[in-house]
Amino acid sequence: MRRVTRNLVLAILAILVVLLALGAVPGLLKSGDPYYLTATPEGETSNRTAAVDGANLSERSYPYTTAALANATGDEPGRSGPYWRGPVGFKEAFTHSPFDEMNALRGQQPNATVGEGVRVARNGTLYRVAVTR
Repeated sequence: MRRVTRNLVLAILAILVVLLALGAVPGLLKSGDPYYLTATPEGETSNRTAAVDGANLSERSYPYTTAALANATGDEPGRSGPYWRGPVGFKEAFTHSPFDEMNALRGQQPNATVGEGVRVARNGTLYRVAVTR
């Protein structure tokens, strides 16, 4: 009985180690050119109403968007940190990406969609946020 219990405990520990490794590995996978979220200033928000409210975006939920908006200065576009796609699509199922954020922003305000980007208003300025390579 002790031998069976020991083998069961070892098997459970091995499964836990494999699951932990699968959780860490996707973030380390990199292939191709990196993707960024770029926030390009478009002007004042006074004359446009179809925009996502960027002041209410959480840094935890929207790390790429908030970084791009924070890095935008004056008329210069801001850019988020890089995101690399996984080699076979494995990474996208387990990690947060700029593509996820763009879909969430489009869901918040469907009328704010402009081509491949989304209009986001923050601190009185209107930005066009889009995924770039």
